[in-house]
Amino acid sequence: MQKLGVHEKLELHELLTFKTTCLTKAQTMIPLVSDTNLKNILQQDINGGTQDIQQLRNLLV
Repeated sequence: MQKLGVHEKLELHELLTFKTTCLTKAQTMIPLVSDTNLKNILQQDINGGTQDIQQLRNLLV
């Protein structure tokens, strides 16, 4: 297992916060969107963001 420095943990935490904010915004906006293509893009963003968040959380644990 690789040890992370304090500054690396801080940067990962900042990324996690940013990705969580983006995910929340996409999830909030999807019910308001009527265009099918845009909904698909938002859904892909939600799926990718969820995976990214899980990976970041695994690095911080």
